[in-house]
Amino acid sequence: MRAKITVVGAGHVGEVTAQRLVDKGLGDVVLVDILEGIPQGKGLDILESAPVEKSDCRIFGTNDYGETADSDIAVITAGSPRKPGMSRDDLRNVNFNIVKSVTEEVVKRSPKAVLVVVSNPLDVMTYVAYKVSGFPRERVVGMAGILDTARFSAFIAEELKVSVDNIQTLVLGGHGDSMVPLARYSTVAGVPLSELLPKEKLDALIQRTRDGGIEIVNYLKTGSAYYAPSSAAVEMVDAILYDRRKILPCSAYLEGEYGASGVFAGVPVILGEGGIKGIFEVRLTKDEEQAFQKSVAGVKKNIDKLEF
Repeated sequence: MRAKITVVGAGHVGEVTAQRLVDKGLGDVVLVDILEGIPQGKGLDILESAPVEKSDCRIFGTNDYGETADSDIAVITAGSPRKPGMSRDDLRNVNFNIVKSVTEEVVKRSPKAVLVVVSNPLDVMTYVAYKVSGFPRERVVGMAGILDTARFSAFIAEELKVSVDNIQTLVLGGHGDSMVPLARYSTVAGVPLSELLPKEKLDALIQRTRDGGIEIVNYLKTGSAYYAPSSAAVEMVDAILYDRRKILPCSAYLEGEYGASGVFAGVPVILGEGGIKGIFEVRLTKDEEQAFQKSVAGVKKNIDKLEF
């Protein structure tokens, strides 16, 4: 029996996520959105592509959350995208009510699901889903670090003109301007990045990674990134459904790990059946620790402004 995956939000991130889930044969997909006709039309279009992709997975677009019942995983992409001049934090009040509402609808019908949150500001919205759902922290996880490390890896590969397959990177902290790309734990074919790039070039790549989202927003003008975010979300779904126990950087609720508590932040987690199997702690230098704590403090400040 195939897994059942709900994707909430039929905007660009949601539709591409749904398509990739079907193409990869990860499970049957319910694409739900409040806009009449949009999820139905996009779902049908994706369904009609399945024979070409040789996928037997089904997809159903709907406005009715009743169709999402008994989902194994719910990927929450609903919310307003960023526009030029907006920070992720500017979206806090806009997306709070949206994420709160859709989480209530999903958990009412799928009380055993794992929630994968993609909506921005990511760490804050993952906290909203966690509080509203009442789920244990293992079953609420945010997509951020995989996207950030992918951007960092892409920029490194572009700079060094090598395969992305040779590159391993790590980014911690909040999904925003204060994220902490760890060059010390980033390697190319096992060689530390600091041995391959001068400091000024490395610093430039780190800054570009932090600005990765807004760089795309500034090009698109009326929307934000969706191809890379959807890829990252699908990798998380794959790890959970197949119990791969992969170590992936994701936004997780911290209870003392990395010296932080009561907040979601990007850290390496062991992702498998049922969600987070554990948090993988790496040793940080004093400067890295200070940067991480500064990033987490920014997330906590925005969480404290929420009014449930």
